[in-house]
Amino acid sequence: MSDRAVAVVRAGALTTVQDLGRAGYAHLGVPRSGALAPAAARLVNRLVGNAESAAVLETTVDGCALRPRCAVTVAVGGAPCPVRVDGRPAAWGTGVRVAAGAVLEIGAAVRGLRSYVAFGGGIGVEPVLGSRSTDLLSGLGPEPLAEGTVLPLGAETAVRGRVDAPPWPGPPDELVLRVRLGPRDDWFTAAALRALATRAYRVSPASNRIGLRLEGAALERAVPGELASEGMVLGAVQVPPDGHPVVFLADHPTTGGYPVVGVVREADLDAAAQAVPGTAVRFVPVR
Repeated sequence: MSDRAVAVVRAGALTTVQDLGRAGYAHLGVPRSGALAPAAARLVNRLVGNAESAAVLETTVDGCALRPRCAVTVAVGGAPCPVRVDGRPAAWGTGVRVAAGAVLEIGAAVRGLRSYVAFGGGIGVEPVLGSRSTDLLSGLGPEPLAEGTVLPLGAETAVRGRVDAPPWPGPPDELVLRVRLGPRDDWFTAAALRALATRAYRVSPASNRIGLRLEGAALERAVPGELASEGMVLGAVQVPPDGHPVVFLADHPTTGGYPVVGVVREADLDAAAQAVPGTAVRFVPVR
């Protein structure tokens, strides 16, 4: 067991390989993808001495279990969760040395949804269009992890990177999203725009890596009919015919035909990635 690789013992509900994404290919219909909480991915990479762009694992809800085939430094961050090595408790939010053949167990998220696991050297799967990220919409990148999957690791550095931020403890009880109205806010009534700015929404269980689906006040349209398909960006708040907003996340489509009432600031999307179903959501219009 001396090769630089890690084997999957338990894949969990959804565990994928993610880095900072494949920006620059929207004109080809390829989403950015990448970690839904990039600040957490960057932090765990720094904790093990990787470049911030190195590929990590993103777990969803119930974690995963892994068996490194070599001794390696590991850090778990993002959503707080229990961490164990061969059944013994290990630290969350800092680098931990794991021996070859030991089982690293990342438990269920205590708060939030998505935990991030960095290995010294990074996950070394082959990049596609410059990124190792799994894209659930287009199917690019490696498949979501399955039991028995073996992932290669890159060469580990002996020097850990500078850590300048504490591990994030999880999302707030109420998610506040700053939104810049447009480009299609004129397709909605004044009452709808007031509702967007003053009413509380809830995160729907139908949310995923493509978008944060919201339940609450339906936004009434002022302009009937169809909208020609146009480009979509990260954080776009698209409103389908049922009137319930959808905040586009990393695996969002690059075009869409429903009107976009506004765009959420990218800095707020790390917290959106950790919002569990039922979380209260408020939009705050900004210029």
